Amino acid sequence: MDPLPKAAEPLLAEAIARIGTDRFAPALWDFLHALARPDSLVILAFRDAGPPAALYRRFEDQRVFAGLERAYLAGAYRLDPFYEMHLNRAGEGAYRLRDVAPDAFHRSRYFIEYYEGTTLIDEIAFLVWPSPGVSLNLSLGRDGASGRTYSGVEIATCRRLAPVVAAMTRMHWRDLGAGAGAVEDTPALLAAAARDRLGIALSPRQAEVALLILRGHSSMSIGLRLGLSPQTIKVFRKQLYRRCAISSQAELFARMLPLLNDGGQNPGASPLGRGSTGIDPVAR
Repeated sequence: MDPLPKAAEPLLAEAIARIGTDRFAPALWDFLHALARPDSLVILAFRDAGPPAALYRRFEDQRVFAGLERAYLAGAYRLDPFYEMHLNRAGEGAYRLRDVAPDAFHRSRYFIEYYEGTTLIDEIAFLVWPSPGVSLNLSLGRDGASGRTYSGVEIATCRRLAPVVAAMTRMHWRDLGAGAGAVEDTPALLAAAARDRLGIALSPRQAEVALLILRGHSSMSIGLRLGLSPQTIKVFRKQLYRRCAISSQAELFARMLPLLNDGGQNPGASPLGRGSTGIDPVAR
């Protein structure tokens, strides 16, 4: 194995020694910071049913998590590429957001109205499966604090050390328990909410197309996923807009995002297991 970045070995040893204690997450931050110099870290626990829990966060620029509880944990997480990876049972590893995001993600209303406000410009996330139906997402952000993207060396280092990060976090959060309930059918949830709260009857296909649009897929990308031509997807899009009495993606986002909200729950209030849940700013 290639050598670790300078000074990372003692930090790795410290993180291993802190497994099972309240000091593990800060020690893990120190190790990850030596690997890739992120500006922020948030550790989320995704479940098959119910909202995610924020187990730990660290930041330099507080704007990066300003909307975490209010918007993301309340329902916008359902549009996140990393949440979709949970639903699709992606394998453990380190993933760069730009490599897994939909083709039109940066033009989506989710990106424009939520993601840009975080000032994030780059993300690498470690995906770990500590128990059935529960995944951990350790997202290392580069944001307005530095204004830098990750280098090829930093990305390669994170991918190379992903098994080590997975082994440590899996051991520390081994008591999370299994995810409760069946895997969420988000298009069905969206269709039911549109019917019950707006009186709009969406077909299963229309709800599926609506969700993919909100997540940042182009008509071409949606067609590839559903095995349909882009022209057919454009017809579905027109039917969807007509059914919702709207004419733009911005209006679709404004109508549909509240329907994905978790009904006023406080998703960040109760952690799923041991580990810090406090906001931990980094002193400059």
